[in-house]
Amino acid sequence: MKRDEGGAPRSAIERIGEKAGRSWPSIEAAARLSAETRARLATLLREQIPCDTSAVVFGSLARGEYTTGSDLDWTLLIDGQADEGHFSQVQAITKILRDAKFHEPGPTGVFGNVAFSHPILHQIGGQEDTNKNTTQRILLLLESLAIGQPDAHERVLRLVLSRYVEDDRGLLYGSKREIIPMFLLNDIVRYWRTVAVDFVYKQRERSSGWALRNAKLRMSRKLIFVSGLITCFGFELFGKDRTTWADEGGISTPALVRFLRERIRVTPLESLAEVLLRPSVSAETARMLFDSYDAFLALLSNEEERGRLKQLPLDEHLGDDPTFKRVRDIGREFQGGLNRLFFEEDPELRKLIQTYGVF
Repeated sequence: MKRDEGGAPRSAIERIGEKAGRSWPSIEAAARLSAETRARLATLLREQIPCDTSAVVFGSLARGEYTTGSDLDWTLLIDGQADEGHFSQVQAITKILRDAKFHEPGPTGVFGNVAFSHPILHQIGGQEDTNKNTTQRILLLLESLAIGQPDAHERVLRLVLSRYVEDDRGLLYGSKREIIPMFLLNDIVRYWRTVAVDFVYKQRERSSGWALRNAKLRMSRKLIFVSGLITCFGFELFGKDRTTWADEGGISTPALVRFLRERIRVTPLESLAEVLLRPSVSAETARMLFDSYDAFLALLSNEEERGRLKQLPLDEHLGDDPTFKRVRDIGREFQGGLNRLFFEEDPELRKLIQTYGVF
């Protein structure tokens, strides 16, 4: 990581801001609020986490994109035997967060309760790998942070990554030249398609909040998918010249798991910024992507506009609403930037997405 004149490391977002000649106040404000909120949570939950568990946050708070209207998506991750005390622990945490006036998770049941490591780890792709289980697993990898005690969270992350690598027979022993974890990549693609299909199902089940879910699908949900692609392409993009990841006989399973663990520590926006720093990517593409994402976070942090999106009815007049028109314009700009990034400007990214992301 490059450093400024005072010696402090500069983030990829700061560096891409220099390349693009931009600053993004809403992204910066959300990052500050995220850090403050995580610190507050650590204080609130300091005495609430047993040794075989971790309190894990997801969503905008984990991504560093938290705004005043954001829900707090969390789970008590259990890496051990079931215990009747776990239910009491969830109740206690729920009460603490409710008393502290945090917005509660949505009604799907994915968050705000317990999650056990066994199904997350051992049911990948199986008959019991439900949408809920897949969601917990992929979001655990791509947008999660432990609050307080991190041991259970860290163990589960490493075990899940090891499963993806060890079960991918063509990854380290096949004939292809690129190191692409296809088992992991296919599960991330499956998650993204599931999110898109689930979005349509939810518009029939509960039409309220449709416009806000649509905005998130166009932006933050899509960003998670993009960061998953970058993670899977990461060794080709960032790791080939790093000899620390290779043993004498080449890259090993433990080394690749270690590399992937380091990559998923990077937030989705930071991951996108790192790719945008590649010399072949233009400043205009960086501006398209980060200007639109900054506008998206500005909209979510505006209480009136966020409330408007929550209340908009799903009818034939939806497309006439000025707030929803803004959402569509922001989403189109973001998608245009992604098209330029993956399909037009960088030949290595284009080859990777065509070879592994499409077919």
